[in-house]
Amino acid sequence: MYIGLDLGTSGLKGIVMDDDQIILAEAHVSLTNERPFDGWSEQNPAAWIAATDTIMQTLKTKIDLSAVQAIGLSGHMHGAVLLDAEDTVLRPCILWNDTRSASEAATLDADPQFRALTGNIVFPGFTAPKLAWVKAHEPDIFKKMAKVLLPKDYLRLYLTGDYVAEMSDAAGTSWLDTGARDWSDALLAATDMSRDHMPRLVEGSEVSGQLRTALAQKWGVQASCVIAGGGGDNAASAVGVGVVKAGQAFVSLGTSGVLFAANDGYQPDADTAVHTFCHAVPNTWHQMGVILSATDALNWYGRFVGQDAAALTSQLGALQAPTKTQFLPYLGGERTPLNSASIRGAFTGLEHATDTAAGTRAVLEGVTYAIRDCRDALAKTGTKIDRLLAVGGGSQSKYWVEAIATALGTSVDLPVSGDFGGAFGAARLGQMAASGGGAELASAPQIHATIDPNPSLISAFDAGFARFKAGQAAVKDLT
Repeated sequence: MYIGLDLGTSGLKGIVMDDDQIILAEAHVSLTNERPFDGWSEQNPAAWIAATDTIMQTLKTKIDLSAVQAIGLSGHMHGAVLLDAEDTVLRPCILWNDTRSASEAATLDADPQFRALTGNIVFPGFTAPKLAWVKAHEPDIFKKMAKVLLPKDYLRLYLTGDYVAEMSDAAGTSWLDTGARDWSDALLAATDMSRDHMPRLVEGSEVSGQLRTALAQKWGVQASCVIAGGGGDNAASAVGVGVVKAGQAFVSLGTSGVLFAANDGYQPDADTAVHTFCHAVPNTWHQMGVILSATDALNWYGRFVGQDAAALTSQLGALQAPTKTQFLPYLGGERTPLNSASIRGAFTGLEHATDTAAGTRAVLEGVTYAIRDCRDALAKTGTKIDRLLAVGGGSQSKYWVEAIATALGTSVDLPVSGDFGGAFGAARLGQMAASGGGAELASAPQIHATIDPNPSLISAFDAGFARFKAGQAAVKDLT
């Protein structure tokens, strides 16, 4: 058996998986964020340790854990856990959605070696600008800092007693030479850091250490249990849905939207605002186009018309040609390809005939076109998508999935119902580490349906996307 632990911003999830990758038990503990000032977002790492113990004790009551061979870790990326020489946490962890280091990020991004070596824009949420902020605003803490760890790797320290990170999470720090899969001395020096501050690196499917004896005894896990390298949340989720080879991709229709594609080579283009990171399996990279409002946009519209998302989409029937009404889904800025925190959304082309259903279709189409924007940005880097898997709550709408298939000209597979998130991917990485195996253990889930593009509507969706781009340009001019 194998355990996957996924440290999310709002909670820690744990699952137990058997050798056939069937989930046998699961548990969840909620977590809260602190926002002491505008733009700040922090958590106390001690809460993660307490949650881990609660998860393991809960799983122990549900199933005998004595056969567990490995634990895999997944977690939210970019966070900064600062430790002194005694491993004491010096301040709350600065999270991925904390924007206080915007000016520091801009300064680092203006240094051309950052994009050249990391393959990415230095976003305010990344780890390196957070440390630059600490150095400028909390110099006493910066001087005491002996190690900086990413969130899931602080859990690893608790589990193993060792400082270890893996490639996919490390690629989101702005300190990793992403092509070489190693820390960059030049980038570390640019923030007055050195390798002494950093954990050693392993691949996500490798063994990173062994579970402490005291914890193995406490939780009823065999003494030989190992801890896998694991992965950042999206990379681990990709392992969960079997997206580990070039040409494979998934679209996640959650609160935000992600178009994630695996690559067998390193092919960055930071100007596209595409994230280019190492994958959680060796010799593989991945790219992500990210939009900030996917189902969030539909829920927002639902509040206007007094209906929930399921009711709105269930009334649509068969896929139709795009509406005259256009929706630009930039409710709180956008990442790919615009990289703008200030751009805002809009409805255009409203008329007397625009009813609730037309508005629903416009919202779904607008998000669909934003995903096509991500696809086009990935294509500029040379990334090819042969087939697409859809996950997340929005994938339950056949109308929406068919719109995406038609707008992108790509068949979309829908997996059988199940949990294919970060915890499942982490458990798979644990199985890989324990077996010495590779990416073949991360096969695609069973598919219950494939949605093909509607050939009669492809040209209409192409024309709709052209209108969307024109509206996008007009909105950009207003910001």
